Amino acid sequence: MIKSLLATFLLITTLLLTGCATPIAGLQGYTSDSQGYQFLYPKGWTQVDVKKVAGVDVVFHDLIETSENLSVIINPVPDNKTLTDLGTPSEVGYRLLKNNSLNPNLDKEVELIRSESHQIDGQDYYILEYQVKLANGQERHNLASVTVNNHGSSVCVMQWTGIIRDGTLI
Repeated sequence: MIKSLLATFLLITTLLLTGCATPIAGLQGYTSDSQGYQFLYPKGWTQVDVKKVAGVDVVFHDLIETSENLSVIINPVPDNKTLTDLGTPSEVGYRLLKNNSLNPNLDKEVELIRSESHQIDGQDYYILEYQVKLANGQERHNLASVTVNNHGSSVCVMQWTGIIRDGTLI
């Protein structure tokens, strides 16, 4: 089940990250000209106003299951640094996990369960998979794609969050 989810995520991520502009049934496109990225997201999802959240560039969420979301987070990196300069996929995954876990308002357990690297058209990407257990017992599954833009000035984290019910990702 997890393998099929990952295969689906990687397929969608590959389509998103290779600049696919052709409409795909059930998906619609978003482009950030100012940050230089684009992706596809499910039709029926709505954009959330995140102007006051540091580093968060855009968030979309499902209207029915509002905890399912897709977000893009932009963080500065030292000039001319590449993704591999920031560390291995596991090192970057644990660093993101640690930075997220420092927020005392977030009562959850997060575990990095998988990390890998891919290269598409000379651009490096890390795919990170997290298992999240909230204080109320609800389980979530986060998938993140991490890259450094071509100018080496910012890291872009695109993550998707889904809910696990009765051992099944929904």
